Amino acid sequence: MAGTGSGSGKLTEAQAERMLADINEVIRAGEEMRRLRAELIQVFAGLGWTQETIARLAGMSQPAVSKQMAKHRDTDPSSAPEFDLEQPDLPWLEGRLWGLAEEISESLGHTAHCTRYVDAVTRGRKRFTPQHVDELRRLVEEDLRAHRAELPAGHRAAYDRISRGLDLPAKSEATGTTGSASVRRALARRLQRDRLRGG
Repeated sequence: MAGTGSGSGKLTEAQAERMLADINEVIRAGEEMRRLRAELIQVFAGLGWTQETIARLAGMSQPAVSKQMAKHRDTDPSSAPEFDLEQPDLPWLEGRLWGLAEEISESLGHTAHCTRYVDAVTRGRKRFTPQHVDELRRLVEEDLRAHRAELPAGHRAAYDRISRGLDLPAKSEATGTTGSASVRRALARRLQRDRLRGG
C-alpha cells in the first residue's frame, strides 16, 4: 500500500497496527476506547481488509473481529475517512495537534511542557473540548519556542498549518467529511506522527 509521505494515499497496515496498539494500551480507560477500536475495525473492513488481517493488527481473535463486524453489518462502506493529511475539519485538526504534541513529548521527555497533558489525553482523562484544545495549543507553542534548536523545523511548520486551521472555524466545519470525530482524530494523529517521522 502507498505511504503518506505525499500527504495522501491508502492507510498502511503498519499505520493501522500502531493505531490499534496505542488504543489497546489504554483500552482499560473505558468504553470510549472500546467504541473507537470497534469503529476502526469497521473502517478497515470498509477498505477491504480481511478479518484475519484485522485480527492480527488489532491483537484480537478472528471470532472477536467477526462479532464486531456483525454488529455493524449495515454500515455504509463509503463512510471510510479520507487519508489526505491536509483536511480542514475540526476533529482532523485536533488529531493532528495531538500527534504533534506526542512527537514533541517523546523528543523532549519530561522537559516538554505538553508531556503531562498528552498523557492525560491519551489515557482518556481529558477530552477534546475547546478549552482543552486551546490549552494544548498553548503548551505546544511553549515547547516550540523554548526548544527551537532541539526540534526539527517540520514541527513548527506542522503547528503553523494546524493553528491556521483551528483559527478559522468557518472553514474548519468542512462538509462531506466522513467517519466519526473519534475515528478522524485517531487517523489524523497517526498520519501526522508518520509525516513528522518522514513516513
